[in-house]
Amino acid sequence: MEALAAEINRHLRLYHVEDRPEISDAEYDRLFGELQALEEAHPDQVAPDSPTHRVGAPPAEGFASVAHRVPMLSLDNAMDEAAMRAFDERVKRILHTEEPVAYAAEPKLDGAGVELVYEDGHLSVGCTRGDGRVGEDVSANLRTVLDIPLDLTSDPPPPARVSVRGEVVLPVAAFERLNARRLERGEEPFANPRNAAAGALRLLHKIDRERLRALRFYAYALGEGIPEGAATQTRILATLASWGFTVSPDSARCDDVEGAIAYHARLLERRNALGIEIDGSVFKVDSLALQEDVGALPRTPRWAIAFKFPPQQETTVVERIEANVGRTGALTPVAVLRPVHVGGVTVSHATLHNQDEVTRKDVRVGDTVVVQRAGDVIPQVVMVVTDKRPRRTRRYRLPKRCPVCRTPSVRLEGEAVTRCPNVDCPAQLKNNVRHLAGRGALDVDGLGEKLIEQLVDRGLVKRLSDVFELDRDALLELDRMAEKSADNLVAALDRARATTLERFFIALGIRHVGSGVAELLAAHFGDLPPLMNATREELEEVPGIGPTIAESLAAFFAEEHNRSEVERLLAHGVRFEVTAPRVAREGPLVGCSLVLTGTLEGLSRDEAKARIEAAGGRVTASVSKKTSYVVAGAEPGSKLRKAEELEIEIVDQAGLEALLEG
Repeated sequence: MEALAAEINRHLRLYHVEDRPEISDAEYDRLFGELQALEEAHPDQVAPDSPTHRVGAPPAEGFASVAHRVPMLSLDNAMDEAAMRAFDERVKRILHTEEPVAYAAEPKLDGAGVELVYEDGHLSVGCTRGDGRVGEDVSANLRTVLDIPLDLTSDPPPPARVSVRGEVVLPVAAFERLNARRLERGEEPFANPRNAAAGALRLLHKIDRERLRALRFYAYALGEGIPEGAATQTRILATLASWGFTVSPDSARCDDVEGAIAYHARLLERRNALGIEIDGSVFKVDSLALQEDVGALPRTPRWAIAFKFPPQQETTVVERIEANVGRTGALTPVAVLRPVHVGGVTVSHATLHNQDEVTRKDVRVGDTVVVQRAGDVIPQVVMVVTDKRPRRTRRYRLPKRCPVCRTPSVRLEGEAVTRCPNVDCPAQLKNNVRHLAGRGALDVDGLGEKLIEQLVDRGLVKRLSDVFELDRDALLELDRMAEKSADNLVAALDRARATTLERFFIALGIRHVGSGVAELLAAHFGDLPPLMNATREELEEVPGIGPTIAESLAAFFAEEHNRSEVERLLAHGVRFEVTAPRVAREGPLVGCSLVLTGTLEGLSRDEAKARIEAAGGRVTASVSKKTSYVVAGAEPGSKLRKAEELEIEIVDQAGLEALLEG
């Protein structure tokens, strides 16, 4: 869950702040859905800052922040008619009605969401969606968009304060003209209209006036200032139009869900005739009063849904398959395609995700394939047209060695991803240094992302342990590095050398080793050499360590590069206190492993854990065959079902008290 959250947050920033997404919308939705499923299964492990509680990404650097008085929520997706009908049934169930619910229907515009605040009829501030609660002040750029009114004139006048929500888009014709001129100037073309529009809003200096002037704004909602008498979403659109805004094209009112599905089908047929990119339909309960009754979740309203279009597809040929090494060491197969125009963009690469996906689809060099994109930078291979397969093609296998550093690649049991385990692999070195310097690891104050980029790019850090070879003179050669900053970083590195065994384990960046696992390992082994030399079988004997973690640890220390890095880190003065391995204490729960789920009356989770450990037992986060008891309080989660499946003994709070008393 931590790894997924970090990856999703990275993609949110790439998408919303840097305007250079790396994955498709569908792939992002898959990652997001996977995290949602895990959080539903493990509600007691949900982080308070989980991306499932957010809408977009934090404001970018260089812009003032603007708080949305009313959050700008995101929308859940429906991918087919069954999901759309399920949404309708959910709305009616919440409303306790079997009568049809009317929906306001609008095209789902593929652009950048913004909010415009008008005070006494004058535009005072314009900002991006940001993370849904705080956006970036881009007023200066929004004032250049020709169809955003600077003053609202109507009779009767609008409320004293009005916040108008809508989408800034770049029309397809303007996008194609801009890209043609960029190519003539030898510049890289924009990936798609959506990213070109979002990037234009974040221009700190108006160097791209042509792009700014080409933007268009379509209004679709009011956050504040809903006039009296505007009791429906349909009426709000009419009010926005009367104030001088261009509203979403082809909007309509549907009497029931079947009318909504028919609207979606008609819009799909016309999508290419609208002149702007759309990727589906948006349906909102039309009555504002019923919207209030249906309510909202922290991230999404329950009363609205985005019914997505099928991704656009084309056919082309796979010219070769390459293995790219990502920042986490993941080897990703990528199909290099004969260039083809898909959904308004010429594409030449398609991700194949992992070896299982390549095998399942049986994609081979020379194959004719169907590729799809829905505003994606890297499209996906949908299927192979096997009837057109040339003779003597060969099945593709990911290389047995990392293409970058030639280290033997590893695929852990139960995982789909093949990885390079070398902590010094150039493809992942920046990420590994960032991890080592993080607060949960060695906590090197001042060693931030931009500095790490310089250190690695200039060759000052070629392997992980080189961080502790940095001195004042070397640091002063870097850009924007003053003497005081260099001295502070040298001092921070010196402080970081004194750490704990748990933090040292975390700093190594071993897959699946977070703070909890590191604590278990430090308590069990007490020192580094016993862990480095432990077999997979010995590791599995550690309470709380399962087969996947044991395999990851064994594979990490089996790699000579990694053992060498550990020795160099120690040689550079990194030190920690060696403790005696934890031995079994006296108490009724010695040798027992317990898992807590649900809420215990008058007893917090930390208090329960402390009492169990005082009785000689151990509390672990997940249920396995090694679990002795599962303690189930009120409203238990999926751990209870897991215990039942594994036939683990389940006790209630009274049963726990009996165990503690012996």
